[in-house]
Formats: sequence, structure tokens, C-alpha cells
Amino acid sequence: MKHHLRTVAVAVFAFAIGLAVAHLAQPARAAAAPLVAGTFDLAAVTADSLPPGPAALPNLRSKTLVVEDGMSLTVQMGTGGKHYHTNSDEIQIVLDGTGTETLGDNQIVMKPGTLILIPKGTAHFGDVETSGHLKWISIKTPPQDPSDFHLIP
Repeated sequence: MKHHLRTVAVAVFAFAIGLAVAHLAQPARAAAAPLVAGTFDLAAVTADSLPPGPAALPNLRSKTLVVEDGMSLTVQMGTGGKHYHTNSDEIQIVLDGTGTETLGDNQIVMKPGTLILIPKGTAHFGDVETSGHLKWISIKTPPQDPSDFHLIP
């Protein structure tokens, strides 16, 4: 329980930082729909409960839970190909499973509680799941435009 509370606290902190940075760095634009109070049972999320990924990322499942003016929050499972985002910074918080991710030129171990900071333009991809299914929260600031996904061969 203590581990989950720490993960939630880190997520809230990362969310606040992302919102602050996005609001300072972005020009004024139309407001997103207001945030609606609610809960999500992230522990109950399974790969089968998430929609399949796009053809370019067949082993990645993903569902966006929140889109706000300065950020989006998505729950994801699986592994993905090498790619980068031109206009969005990404924060990943690992909830479950273990594996590896390549971040720039470094390979890092992913395990519950790991916080990964991915500045825009940084190549990254999930390589291997070593135990269980990797499950993480992805916070992108500003929200990622669907066209801002660039595969690297």
C-alpha cells in the first residue's frame, strides 16, 4: 500500500510540474473540456481491457484517460517501437511489471515506481518485458497531437 501511495504522490507531482511548464511555455489556445471528478482503478486494468495499438505499434495497448489544456494522461501496457515526439515531453510512471526501455542511448530498467522523463525529440522505446506485463501511466505535455509520432527505423 505504501508503494502505491508513493507512486500516486509522484504522479501528482509530475502532473503539477507538467501543467506548470505547459502553461508557461504554450501560447493561449481554446480551453479543453472541464475536468470531471471520477476515479479509475488502475490496478484492475489488463491488456485485454485496453484497445489494441496502431499498426505501427502492435504490441502496445493504450487508453487516454484525461486530456486537459496542458497535458494528457494515458494508461499503457506492452512494448513499442523506437520513436520520438517533436512537440510533447513525456513522463512515464511504471505501475506494474518489469522490463527495459531504451532512452536516447541508454537502456534503463523499468519496475514499479520508476519515473522516466522523456524530453521532446528524445528517441525511446520499450524493448523487453522481463516479468508480468509492463503497465505505466504516460503524461504528455502539451497533449500529443496524433501526427506527432515519429518512428525510427
